Amino acid sequence: MAITEHELEQAEQRMAAVREACHAVSARYDRRRSRVVVALNTGVELAFPTRLAEGLADASPDNLADIEISPAGLGLHWPRLDADLYVPALLQGVFGSKGWMARQLGAEGGRSRTLAKVAASRENGRKGGRPRKVATA
Repeated sequence: MAITEHELEQAEQRMAAVREACHAVSARYDRRRSRVVVALNTGVELAFPTRLAEGLADASPDNLADIEISPAGLGLHWPRLDADLYVPALLQGVFGSKGWMARQLGAEGGRSRTLAKVAASRENGRKGGRPRKVATA
């Protein structure tokens, strides 16, 4: 597939507009607070706990401290962890891939304790608990 000069120029203009809007100028790992701190070209600093981000949760502080910023300033890369995050997505509260985010939300929902869940659990306990699984051959 051949790309024309006009298409290339349009793509460069779109990239310049995205980069102008908001991009990372520096990134560091704050060991004391266990957070990644990203300084943006707008003067805003974004800080988030590593436990929220895909690929960073169980990493050592030394591995977290080694952060590279993409040339356009739109990506953060941890070479020792082979983890990447997209800066515009971070601003929207997206800390990983769709599948990973869905698993995090599902796990959180499963841990929630509502009055209805507590009542159902107690009622089930009064009946002898969960029925045993029967192995069928």
